[in-house]
Amino acid sequence: MNKKIFPPTYFFILLMLSVILHFVFPIMKIIPSPYNYLGILLVLFGIIINLWADRIFKTEKTTVKPDESPDVFIFSGPFKFTRNPMYLGMFSILLGVAVFLGSLITFIFPVLFIVLMNLLFIPVEEKNLQKKFGKKYIDYKKKVRRWI
Repeated sequence: MNKKIFPPTYFFILLMLSVILHFVFPIMKIIPSPYNYLGILLVLFGIIINLWADRIFKTEKTTVKPDESPDVFIFSGPFKFTRNPMYLGMFSILLGVAVFLGSLITFIFPVLFIVLMNLLFIPVEEKNLQKKFGKKYIDYKKKVRRWI
């Protein structure tokens, strides 16, 4: 059986590394209190957008797995302003944690998350969507940005 590593696993690993390395290498606190509390808003935004997108996937009864072909083309809800709301939500949580912790080392992980998603998952998803929905998806890509 081939076990695949999906985006939430990368997200949780990067989140844990961010917190652990913040305490192991408390290098240069760049966001002082009380400004670091803005990170809480970013985390909340990330949670909300993830739950919202997940609810739409479940309502439409289509897959969230990046390597599978979707049954339904979704362009409502958060998909109106981002083609990847779940990745945007995970990024926002990682960025929010980095802002909240405030140390320089924690800002590596949101950037690393974007790089990993852009390299490992988004091209596969976009290929599947274009193959399945053709011009409809191409037109959507022209109107809606990948991230924000």
